[in-house]
Amino acid sequence: MSFKSDLRWSDVTPKSLYLNRRQIMTGAAALSAASLTAPAWAASEFSTDEAPNTFEEISGYNNYYEFGTSKEDPAANAGSLTTKPWSVVVDGLVDKPGTYDLGDLLSGLTVEERIYRFRCVEAWSMIIPWQGIQLSNLLTKLGPQPGAKFVAFETLVRPEEMIGQQMGILEWPYREGLRMDEAMHPLTLMATGLYDRDLPNQNGAPIRLVTPWKYGFKSIKSIVRISFVADMPPTTWNMMAANEYGFYANVNPEVDHPRWSQASERRIGAGLLAGRQDTLMFNGYADQVASLYSGMDLAANY
Repeated sequence: MSFKSDLRWSDVTPKSLYLNRRQIMTGAAALSAASLTAPAWAASEFSTDEAPNTFEEISGYNNYYEFGTSKEDPAANAGSLTTKPWSVVVDGLVDKPGTYDLGDLLSGLTVEERIYRFRCVEAWSMIIPWQGIQLSNLLTKLGPQPGAKFVAFETLVRPEEMIGQQMGILEWPYREGLRMDEAMHPLTLMATGLYDRDLPNQNGAPIRLVTPWKYGFKSIKSIVRISFVADMPPTTWNMMAANEYGFYANVNPEVDHPRWSQASERRIGAGLLAGRQDTLMFNGYADQVASLYSGMDLAANY
C-alpha cells in the first residue's frame, strides 16, 4: 500500500519562543493540552531553564557517519542529500503497514516544541529546541499489535549522496530501536525541525528520533523504516562493539565507557574557561523515566 500527498510536514515556531522561559511554559502547556497521551507534568518537565545553543552550533557540530567521521563533516557534506519527496516504510506487527509519504504519515498529529539537553557518547552536550511529533501519537495512529514489544528504525541508504556510506565505517543501514514503553513515553519525539526552520540535513532531515535521556547515538537520523517487532532488534553500535554500546544507552554517570569516564561533560559553546560539568542521571530526566527501568541492573543493561 502506498500513500501520497502534498501535505507539509513541518511547522515553524518563532525563535523568540525558545528564548523566553514564560513563553516556553505557556506554549508547552497549550500543546500538552492538545495531546491526549501527555501526562499532567509534561508541559513543565520537557523544557529547561538553560539557554539553548545557537543554530550555528547545533548545525555545525554533529555526529553523522553517513557524511563522515569528524564533527564538521556532516555540515560540509550533507547538502547533497535529497529529502523531498520522502517516504517511510511501516511494517511488522502493526495494523496499518505500508509505504507512507512523510506528509501523510504525520498528518493530523500535533507539532510539539521542546527544549532538551542532548548528549552524545563522547560526553559533550547541547541544549536543542526541537520541533516534531510525539512518537507515541504516531505509533498509536499506526496501531501496534499486542505482540509488538519493540520498535525498530532504519536510516536511509543512499551512498551516492551520503558519502560516508561509500566507506566501510559501519554496517549500513544504521539501525536503532526502543522498547515499546520507551517509544510510547511522552519525552520521545520524532523531530522534523529546530528553532524556526526545517531540520537541517546534517541534523537528520527530514525526520529523526530524539530520546533525550539517552546518549546521542540512540537518536537515529533520516528515518526510512519503522518496524514493530516482538524481539529486541539489532542496533548498529551494539552490533559493532557490544562491550561499549548497549541497547539501552541511558545516560548514566556511574557507568564508564570502557575507554573514558562519562561522569562529566563539556557544553558546546560554553568556551574553554567554562570547564566541565557533572553529567546527570538519565540526562536530568530521572523523575520522568527512572520507573521504566525499575528493578533493572543499569550497569549490566547499559
